[in-house]
Amino acid sequence: MNTELLLMIGGLSLLDTLSPATLGITVYLLLTEKKKVGLKLMVYLFTVIGFYFSAGVAIKLGFGFLFEVFSTFLQNRVVSWMLFIVGGILFIWSFYVPKKKKSTYTSPITKTNSTMIALGVTTSLVEVGTALPYFTAIALMTNSGLVWYEWLPLLFAYNVVMVLPPFILYMLYMLLGSIMQKPLKFIQNQVSKSTSSLASWIMCIVGLLLMLYSVDYL
Repeated sequence: MNTELLLMIGGLSLLDTLSPATLGITVYLLLTEKKKVGLKLMVYLFTVIGFYFSAGVAIKLGFGFLFEVFSTFLQNRVVSWMLFIVGGILFIWSFYVPKKKKSTYTSPITKTNSTMIALGVTTSLVEVGTALPYFTAIALMTNSGLVWYEWLPLLFAYNVVMVLPPFILYMLYMLLGSIMQKPLKFIQNQVSKSTSSLASWIMCIVGLLLMLYSVDYL
């Protein structure tokens, strides 16, 4: 395994850190969850890591044709229009989900560990079909002829790097809580005006993702 390959894969993993879903869910949890926010965030992020890692292993073991079929399906113009319309409906609808009562800041969906796992799987399913940097990294590993004990830890490291921004954001939140209080309070107020529940937040993010990922094939 040469340095050039490691740098290329490292660069792709950094590019994959720009996931709107993981960052969006992280921000939402930090702003709205008062108890065990760290545990719930870790459950969500490790679900994302586990999903992407499993998908990467499956591709490496020869099941890549399933993802090719999925990607081809998404590139169909009719399917893309359907996804774009569904995404638009979800995005608009997210602003009309019933708002919370003034006295509390709760969600109609209970934020249990099971919910976080389901949320991690859902957002990963939406994004994995168009995870081009990830697929490129796997292709580089394959073309370089890496054996399993080389590409397996490399694949896992890629996924860890991919979710570093949410981890860093959480650490800053824990270390600089008092300093971040005002900007977080401002964001919280803005969030509460439009997407005041976990349901509306998910709908907003998934709607945007569907529109962004389908617009190229319209």
